[in-house]
Amino acid sequence: MDTHSRSFAKALSWRVTGTIDTMIISLVVTGSIKLAAAIGLTEVITKSLLYYFHERAWLKIPYGRETTI
Repeated sequence: MDTHSRSFAKALSWRVTGTIDTMIISLVVTGSIKLAAAIGLTEVITKSLLYYFHERAWLKIPYGRETTI
């Protein structure tokens, strides 16, 4: 089972990738670096928290896990 800190670290590393993508898309759509950065900052905070709780919830679900004896 993953520790809380490992789940949090995984969430942050994934969000860096996702936020870069969001900022590039926001820049292309809006043409504003300032607006793209604001969207990216908001997104990194909210989605990091959502991913962390999603990851922790899945640790409680036995579906697809192999049992070791």
